[in-house]
Amino acid sequence: MKTNIKSMLPEEIKEDLVKMGQPGFRGEQIFKWLHSGVRSFDEMSNLPKSLRESLDEKYYITAPNVKRKQVSRLDGTIKYLWELRDGNCVESVLMRYEHGNTVCISSQVGCRMGCAFCASTIGGLVRSLEASELIDQVMFTQLDSGSKISNIVLMGIGEPLDNFDNVMRFLELVNHPKGLNIGMRHISLSTCGLTEKVDKLGDYNIQLTLSVSLHGPDDETRSKIMPVNRSCGVDKLLDTCWNYYKKTKRRISFEYAMIDGVNDTPYHAKLLAQKLRGTGSHVNLIPLNNVEESPLRPSTPENLRKFISILESANINVTVRRKLGGDIDASCGQLRRKAMRD
Repeated sequence: MKTNIKSMLPEEIKEDLVKMGQPGFRGEQIFKWLHSGVRSFDEMSNLPKSLRESLDEKYYITAPNVKRKQVSRLDGTIKYLWELRDGNCVESVLMRYEHGNTVCISSQVGCRMGCAFCASTIGGLVRSLEASELIDQVMFTQLDSGSKISNIVLMGIGEPLDNFDNVMRFLELVNHPKGLNIGMRHISLSTCGLTEKVDKLGDYNIQLTLSVSLHGPDDETRSKIMPVNRSCGVDKLLDTCWNYYKKTKRRISFEYAMIDGVNDTPYHAKLLAQKLRGTGSHVNLIPLNNVEESPLRPSTPENLRKFISILESANINVTVRRKLGGDIDASCGQLRRKAMRD
């Protein structure tokens, strides 16, 4: 069984090399090569051939292939369908903003959370991604597009906190100064609210931005569209969020998909304002994006305006997410694990 070397830190590679009778400085050389996008040990030209052969016998290097690439005619957003080494596929999206380029990456092949408005969960969970497979989405998006990535959002296919250990290792790798060196404050992680894992994340006290998919201010509404709510409830989730804020001093962003007739009434807006008042939280309203298999539809412009007005009158910080890549199904909730082996 070979070991995934790209999921290893430089000091771990160094330790293995020393055991192999190699000089420790080779560990940093190999780490730099891995995070430059090489696909084989043969490309590591400053390593002796004998070492490259030994490495190939013991380790493997993950490197996805572009199965499909779609470019939006509307805004230049690029959606990639990556084929992984086992034939499974995941999607990631490059979005261009004035402040820099952001890549939205997947953390799992499929998802088991079952949210009613999301295409990613259709078909369930196949497996979680390795840390290197998260790194690959950032690295190869940058290499293929020629656009330097300055921001990362873990909001693609899968629930990041359901893949906790690999995601934490990814964060350590992507933040490493000898690797892609993307700062924690340039990374956002979106979760449906696995409270025990949110608590655990808070204990690390890292400075990423936590986005919580709320989508309903009461248990009746949220449980209808998010099965995960049945295991904890809105009030417990919010308590967990406040504890996270106390630990990290990082403001939490609440994502709220506006769904016609489900969670977009004045009642919902007033209750949401009541529960978030005085917390300094940010609410990011997301006009629902159509998913072919779902009967749910986006709120009307009038209901959206009323909802915003109620939140603003309660001094809740609210924004409406800009829709990007709508013509290539690259918007929030539209990513899916299609074309797995075709």
